[in-house]
Parts: sequence; C-alpha cells; structure tokens
Amino acid sequence: MNGAKQPTTGGVPATNGAALSDEHHGRVAAARERFAAGADSVHGVRPEILVSWYRCREEYDVDPQLERAPAAAEGTAHSSEHDVVFAELGGLAACAAREVDGLDGLVTVTDRDGRVLASWGSRRLRSLAADSNLAAWSAWSERASGTNGMGTALESRRPVLVRGPEHWCRGFHSWSCAGVAVRDVVTRDPLAALTISCWKTPLPDAVLPWLRAAAATTEAKLRQRARHTGTLLAGALADAREAPGTPLAAVDTAGKVVLANTEAAVLLGTPADAAAYAPSDRWMPQVPALLQLTRRATARARKDPGWSGSTLLYVPFLDQPLPVAVRPVFDGSQVIGALLAFGSTDDVGSPALLDDPDRGSPGPPPFPDRVIALREDRWVLLDPREIRYAETDHDNVWLVSDQGRLLAAVRGLDRLQEELTGRGFLRVHRRFLVNLGRVREIEQGFKGALFLATDTRIHETVPVSRRHVAGVRQALGL
Repeated sequence: MNGAKQPTTGGVPATNGAALSDEHHGRVAAARERFAAGADSVHGVRPEILVSWYRCREEYDVDPQLERAPAAAEGTAHSSEHDVVFAELGGLAACAAREVDGLDGLVTVTDRDGRVLASWGSRRLRSLAADSNLAAWSAWSERASGTNGMGTALESRRPVLVRGPEHWCRGFHSWSCAGVAVRDVVTRDPLAALTISCWKTPLPDAVLPWLRAAAATTEAKLRQRARHTGTLLAGALADAREAPGTPLAAVDTAGKVVLANTEAAVLLGTPADAAAYAPSDRWMPQVPALLQLTRRATARARKDPGWSGSTLLYVPFLDQPLPVAVRPVFDGSQVIGALLAFGSTDDVGSPALLDDPDRGSPGPPPFPDRVIALREDRWVLLDPREIRYAETDHDNVWLVSDQGRLLAAVRGLDRLQEELTGRGFLRVHRRFLVNLGRVREIEQGFKGALFLATDTRIHETVPVSRRHVAGVRQALGL
C-alpha cells in the first residue's frame, strides 16, 4: 500500500543531538574515506548524509580534503521575503544562548546561497570558527563546502544534523552542526538557513526542537505575506482589460499559478477560476518554459519597473508555441508576480523577453534519461517509465517503481516534478506525483473523491486531493 515507510540503511541511529561514539565515529570516517575514493557501497551512514555525499562527489566535485570554506561570491538579488527572514532569524539567533539550555555554540545565519551573513557566540568559539572560515562572507553551500549544517539544511526539507566525520570535508570534522532552512511558503525554495555549531562537544538535545520552532515562526510570517500577495494578484487579474475569451493567468515570481480563467487553465493544466482559488495556494503549470519565462520577467521588472513584454511560449497542450504578453504586478516597489495574456501581443513596442535572434522559438525541454534513486547502499538508475508514482515524506521522496520502493536522490517533490515535466507525470496531491501512463483504474470515493490505481494486483492506489480533482479529470479525459 502507498504511504508505507521503508528502511533505508539499516542499523543507523535516528537523527538526534547525541555525539557519535568512538566506534561509530570510526565507522563513519572509514566509510567516508571509501566513498571519497570512489566506492558506491558503504554501510553505517544515515541516508540523508549518504545522499549529501553523493551530491558532493558526483554533482559538485567538492575536494574532501578541504580545510577552510572558500570566500563567498556576491549573492543573488533578494526580495522583500528575504528581508523578513533575515530580520527574524537575526533576532532569534541573538537570543539562542538564553533559550537553549547548555548551549556553548556558534549560531549562524546564511542566505539562500549558503553565504554567511552573521554569527553569534563566545569569543573562543568565534576564534575557533575563524580557522575553518566559519565567518561572515564565506561560502557554506554544499557546492562550496560539502556536507555541513548550513549547506545541507538548504538542500533538505527538515532540520539536519551533521556530526564529525559526516562532514564531507576533512577540515570540519571537529564540528557538530544542526541547521534548518527557512523556505518560501509558496515555492518551497530556500530563503535562508539558521545553524547551531559546537566544537568537539555534542549538541544539546534541545537544539533541533528549537530550530524547528524558529523556522515555523518565521514561515508563519511569510504565509501571511503569501495570502496578501495572492489577493493582490487575483485582483490584478480581475481588473485586466482583455477581449472576452482571452486566456488570462496570474502567476507568482516563481512561475506558479495563483489564478487562471477557464481558457488559460486548459493551456496550463491547472484548476480554473475562483472556485478553486485560495490566496495562498499555488499550482505548478504543465508548461515547463513558463517557470523560466516568469523568473526572467521578474528580474527584468526589478531593474525597470515600467517594463512589460511579449514572446512565444511553447505549450505542450497545443504542441506549438503561443504568443503571450507579460505584465508585471507590483506591491509598492516589490515585484510580486505577473499577468499573462495568451494569444496576445499588444505590447508591440516593448522589448521582447526572448530577444536573442539565434535562440529561435522555445521548444520542449530536454527529458531526463534517468532518475537516480538509492536502495540501501546502492544507486539505482530508473527510466521514468518505470516509476508508477512518487511520494514525499518530510524531506525524503520515495519512488514506487517496477524495481521496488526506492529513495530518490533529488530533494523535494517540487524538484522531481519539475525534472519530470513533459513525461506524463501529474501532481495529484501535495504528497503525490503520479505517472498517468501507469494509471490502470480510477476509483470514486465519498463526495467526489478520486483514487488512482497504479497496480490492481496489490490494490495500490494514490489519493487525489480535492483541489486537484478537476485537473486529473481533465488530464485523463473524464
């Protein structure tokens, strides 16, 4: 049955603040040495650490012998949501020592790129941290400094703990670090990370609960802002002056749909009109190029508030490019999203979004050849057609496939959905992504509820949440 929890690497203790025993410390250190040397099979390492090591070795090519974190490059532009987060986390970090009993640690705030913004702690700890360059304007993303409390938290969906030799880089093995990312409540992209680090001592047990509470407090303030911006975007769509029947949609700055009329919903594969609308809800459009288009338009509008533009956008539903006009929407001086009018090119005099003459019309994105998953201590390369559905459990994504139930290497269901767009996968629930080509039966439940059967032999079903029912019916031709 779906939803069942499966073991990953057996015999590994649960994540907590306890120190590694000398014996376990040695096993992890030896496993790290073998993995860094190229081994694909190691034992006694927690799944979240092993997946992080894989990213460090295969994706980021981080030197495992690194002794100090590198200096950070200039950070990416940030929005008003980041300002809210930085102010909130700075206040929480400054008072952490009073709120966490027994804490003798360094408390650090980083931006979404893993760049340290500020640290709080005793003079002794700040001096020790300086030896590893654990200080302001240094880079602690996984890409720069390997597995660590800050960078791995930014890659994860829940608080993480990295102890001693679980760090990918040798120079950081004297530290134990716990970190949590604060995420945009709409896009789930990381905005910042809050981390507590201790030198050669275990972290207090109260650290992880405190980090969870700090992230929840900060995200509650962001959720209020999401409701506010959702209301403004819906109002902008209602006030739009377009010919009747024009496909219109309001999207946020990440390209997710806030509200679409019936005509646009058909093109985007999302629910239509106000019946499915809630100010803080967002839907992933089934138009991959829209995400990049919106982000580029947002960057353009931040530089030039008077800008609007038009371009051609490839729409899989029509299997062809379609003209679309883009008009940014502001809350004061902040860009909060855009209005899209499909089939419209009324901004003839404005600069086009795709102004590279060699680029040509955008076509379908490249498809992933393989999806990487973890079975105990081995990597499995899956053809997307082998996957029946994916389910998220906190920061883990489980793939239910012809090769069994496997832990995905990708972080977060949104990331997997983006990678598999155009391969017949559809989000049917906040926790489930389904391969429509593997749906064998549709069961109707109470009050119009739907369940998708992907394997009738074992009665394997996936629930469809109420807000996704209309999109599923449309996608399946019901």
